[in-house]
Amino acid sequence: MANLERNNKILLDLARRPGNNVCADCGAPDPDWASYTLGIFVCLNCSGIHRNLPAVSRVKSTRLDHWEEALVEFMQERGNSKARSYYEKCVPTFIYRPQQNDCIVLKDQWIRAKYERREFTGESNHQPVYCSDLFEATLWKKGRDNKQFLRRRFLLSRTDFTLRYFAKEDSKVPKAVISMKDLNAVFQPEKIRHAHGLQISYLHGEQMRNLFVYHEDGYVIVSLFNAIRATRLAYLQKKHPNLHQDELLPQLTRQFLKEGYMEKTGPTQREPFKKRWFTLCSVNRKLIYYKTPLDAVELGTVFIGTENHQYSVSEGSSKGVRGGCWHGDIRLQTPGRQFVFKCEQEQDQKEWLEAFRRVIAQPMTSEDYASTISLLHLK
Repeated sequence: MANLERNNKILLDLARRPGNNVCADCGAPDPDWASYTLGIFVCLNCSGIHRNLPAVSRVKSTRLDHWEEALVEFMQERGNSKARSYYEKCVPTFIYRPQQNDCIVLKDQWIRAKYERREFTGESNHQPVYCSDLFEATLWKKGRDNKQFLRRRFLLSRTDFTLRYFAKEDSKVPKAVISMKDLNAVFQPEKIRHAHGLQISYLHGEQMRNLFVYHEDGYVIVSLFNAIRATRLAYLQKKHPNLHQDELLPQLTRQFLKEGYMEKTGPTQREPFKKRWFTLCSVNRKLIYYKTPLDAVELGTVFIGTENHQYSVSEGSSKGVRGGCWHGDIRLQTPGRQFVFKCEQEQDQKEWLEAFRRVIAQPMTSEDYASTISLLHLK
C-alpha cells in the first residue's frame, strides 16, 4: 500500500509539470486522467473519447485509481510534450485543433486522427480526403423554407475555390455555386439539434445566407470542415500573396463571439420591439440578426467600428422607448444611428455588453475598411 501511495504521489507531481498540466488533446487545464498506453495526461471529457479506443488507448484516473510502478515509470518516460512531438509531427496548418469548449465530434475526430489513424506522424503515404483538390459528400441539408432535412450532394473544389451543392444526387447543374471569398463553416450541434451539425454561411449579394447540414458519420463531416479550411487557406494565399500564413489562419474559421435572442426596435425607437436572433463575429465585426436561429437568410446587418470612428455601447434606459417585454437595455451608438436592444436576463445583458466592447476595442484592418463600403444596416 505504501508503494501505491508513493506511486500516486509521483504521478500527481508529474501531472503538474509544464506540458502535462494541460490536456494533451484539448488544452483544458489540470487534467486528472491519463492514458497509460500512450503516456499522456488528458481531461475528463477527452478521457471518455479515449475509452472508446481500447485498441490504442487505455485510461485511468490520476487521483482515484491505483498506479503500479511500471505504469508510473512509463508515464515518466513519455508525457504530453514527447507524445505531441510524435503524434502531431506533421499536422497541416489548416487542420482545426479543438479547444476545451469545442463540440464532441471535433475532439473525437482529432483524437482518432492522432492516435487511431496516425495521420500526423508522417509515416503514412495515404493522403487524407481533406487534402484532395476535390471533396465530395452527400449531406442532410435543412430546407430553406421548412424544417425538413433532405439529402443533397456537395462538391468542394480547391481548383476554382467553390462549394457547390446539387438538389439531386445525379444532377449535373448545381443548385448553388458558393465562392470561398466569404464562406464560413462552424459546428452548431445545439442549434441544428444534431451532434454533427455544421452551419455554412456565405454572402449572396449583400445578404448573409446559411446552410444547415449534418452527416451521420463524424469522420465525413469533420473532414469536410477541414477541407473547407484548406480551400479557404489556398484562396486567401492567392488573394494575399504578401501576407504570412500566420496572418491568414485566423480567417479560416470565424467563430461567433456571441449568439442569442434580444429584442430590437426600429430607427425612430417608437416601433414595437421584436424578438430576433443575433450573432456577433469579432473577425468581420458584424452583428447580424435573423427571425429564428435556423433562418436561411438574414434580416439585417450592422458593422461595428472603433471608438475613433464614433462607435460605443452602454447600458440603456427604457425612458422614452416604447414597448418590449424584456429589460436589460443596451444602446449601441454608430455614426448613423443609435440601436436599442433588450435582453431577457441581466446575465445576457452583461455578456452582450462585454462582446460589443471587445469588438469596439479591436483595431480595424484594411479588410474591415473595405467591408464598410457595401454595408447593409439593421432595419
